[in-house]
Amino acid sequence: MGKLLQESSLTGDSRFFTRRGPFRLSEIMARLSLDILLDKQGEDKQFTGVAPLHTAAATEISFLDNRRYVDLLAETKAGAVIVAPAFKGKVPPHCVALVCKEPYLAWARLAQLFYPLPPSRGEIHSSAILGKNVSLGENVQIGPLAVIGDSVKIGNGSIIGSHTVIGDGVEIGDNCRIGSHVTVTHALLGERVVLFPGARIGQDGFGFAVTSQGFETVPQLGRVILHDGVEIGANSTIDRGSMKDTVIGAGSRIDNLVQIGHNVQMGRCCIVVSQAGISGSTILGDFVTIAAQAGLIGHIKIGSKARIGAQCGVMSDIEAASDVIGSPAMPFREFFRNVATLRKLSRKN
Repeated sequence: MGKLLQESSLTGDSRFFTRRGPFRLSEIMARLSLDILLDKQGEDKQFTGVAPLHTAAATEISFLDNRRYVDLLAETKAGAVIVAPAFKGKVPPHCVALVCKEPYLAWARLAQLFYPLPPSRGEIHSSAILGKNVSLGENVQIGPLAVIGDSVKIGNGSIIGSHTVIGDGVEIGDNCRIGSHVTVTHALLGERVVLFPGARIGQDGFGFAVTSQGFETVPQLGRVILHDGVEIGANSTIDRGSMKDTVIGAGSRIDNLVQIGHNVQMGRCCIVVSQAGISGSTILGDFVTIAAQAGLIGHIKIGSKARIGAQCGVMSDIEAASDVIGSPAMPFREFFRNVATLRKLSRKN
């Protein structure tokens, strides 16, 4: 067990990740495509990977963008560190300082350089089942026991995981990555869409008519449209539209265990965090953030760049660029003013 615990701290464990490199620092800086100031000489030094400050070796690069970890910077053994201008003077003498206004973005691109996602192998497993009139682009990978329905179109370089079911007529763009045990029906996917394991896309929306005898199911006749660069987390669900489409805008990121109801219209680059739920026919502008466990009722509008706090209950429209929290949702200042008032009242009693 001791050996396992020691190995568990390794960054980019070779059993699970493929590492590229080594790369010279001059090559790394060119590939990051960011404005980075090289504070010390070292363009020809080679680096083998990335690691956090407390475990990095002399041939690895680390980063710092949070003041609370500045003490680790003084003790790091990393050969180079990506830092914001404010921390430039705190980089130890043995480190090459890579000064950048956006250190976390630089770190993301650096990690992608050393540990790129594995490309499609272009193999179709013998146990996969393909329906009639399936159109496959070049270099498509389909895993064991996957089921591809009739008239499905899959673009170049896309990967379909094991035990995944792609329903009849679904279209998947280039370089998409569909995880294992995913179901996709009644949907059109753009390019570079990622669906993590267990995601459910395109199932019936929650629609029914109420009668004195019970409920009458309303046919759900819309689709799900996932634009380019959308990522859907594990075990999240997106219902297809009832009459019009459910739409997730380009670049949006949806965490694990999120429910999105029928007819939802989501703008570009929205974020929805785990266990949040968005009811049917809600409209979100661009760059909206919805934190964990927030709940939105249906038929409301959330303006662009609005931020909705954790466990927030949203029952009416939210203006653009607003920050709200609480249930019912209210502006941050009002919420905390109410909390302070309640605390004062409770102390008096």
